[in-house]
Amino acid sequence: MTDYTDYTNYFDEVIQAHVAIEQWLAEERDPSELDNLLSRFSPRFSMVSPLGRVLDFDALSELFSLAGGKKLGFRIELSELRGIALHDGGATVSYREQQTDATGQHSDRRSTVVFEKHADGRVIWLHLQETFYKA
Repeated sequence: MTDYTDYTNYFDEVIQAHVAIEQWLAEERDPSELDNLLSRFSPRFSMVSPLGRVLDFDALSELFSLAGGKKLGFRIELSELRGIALHDGGATVSYREQQTDATGQHSDRRSTVVFEKHADGRVIWLHLQETFYKA
């Protein structure tokens, strides 16, 4: 039976994925690490960026491939993780993500992610919606 209140695995995945993304973008990494990063995302992955651009898995892969190691000083700070829906096949959670880089550029966004949970317990990103946030 599913515990409909425990989002721990999903929150952990949000945090771990963003650590991997931060490292990939901010530092020179071994190219093999891109495959590890992309394995977190479903082949059916879709995303709506803060500016309304729609990305699929191939576009995400290209974005990460081109941007690897190119955002010196890049940092991501997560907060306000909140469970929205939890079910046998996955979950939907939201969080706040603040990004900064060495140039001082800053962005603040609210994100909602739909996860699918595989039979082996792996949590995979299926869909992500990001919206810029202004206080």
